[in-house]
Amino acid sequence: MKENNENGIHTDFTNNMTYGEYLKLDQILSGQQRLSDHHDEMLFIIIHQVSELWMKLILHELHAAVDSIDKGDFQTSFKQLARVSKTQSQIIQAWDVLSTLTPSEYMEFRDKLGQASGFQSYQYRMIEFALGYKTDHVLKIYQKDPVLLEQLTEAYKRPGLYDVAINSLANTGFAINPDLVNRDYTQTYTADESVKKAWLTVYHNIEKYWDLYQLAEKLVDIEDWLQQWRFRHMKTVERIIGFKRGTGGSSGVGYLKGVLEHRFFPELWDIRTEL
Repeated sequence: MKENNENGIHTDFTNNMTYGEYLKLDQILSGQQRLSDHHDEMLFIIIHQVSELWMKLILHELHAAVDSIDKGDFQTSFKQLARVSKTQSQIIQAWDVLSTLTPSEYMEFRDKLGQASGFQSYQYRMIEFALGYKTDHVLKIYQKDPVLLEQLTEAYKRPGLYDVAINSLANTGFAINPDLVNRDYTQTYTADESVKKAWLTVYHNIEKYWDLYQLAEKLVDIEDWLQQWRFRHMKTVERIIGFKRGTGGSSGVGYLKGVLEHRFFPELWDIRTEL
């Protein structure tokens, strides 16, 4: 790592850089500023910050996996998607720690949060976008921040993980509905019979389509873990605030229960009944 000193001379810090400097721990560990005097607010802040860091890694790997699959580099994508799943397992366990916060303890500082809510997590929205779940009303949440809105809008328009997987089916020679290839990626994907037939063929001919079969199972892993994350989120919120409205105005548990019904890769679940 090189930096310029006041005279413009490069100084190499490789040999004397400390652990804290490399990780920028002074910045990270100074970001837990409680707005109340309550002891448990520290837990609340750290859990959400750690979750955001894990989400940053998930996005890093998801975007790389989309590029790898798009180039036909399945083996690299498998490593990237496996890392996503392992990271998801970590983020799920965060709810176990947060659930040690009791309703009475949370009420001691909840009013300090104002309108701040996990519902506003832009990284979570970008994960949904990367998995193909697109809802334009979500973008309105971020209109007060033009730079962030631009980043989200760009992510909103990009093909998702399932889009490149379906394109891989088409490139392999499966008769995929042509409307799905280079479709309008701002629309949430809905199940298609041609995709279902293709995946059924893959699962009935595993040796012939080994890479596609592995890809399908990696996708199922990711959706499975995401739904477990959603479920733990919902139950933790219910445990702490019951059916009160969320701080950001969402319906709280009601909203969280509703999203459990959404499926990102529907055909991969449907075919299991027919195999």
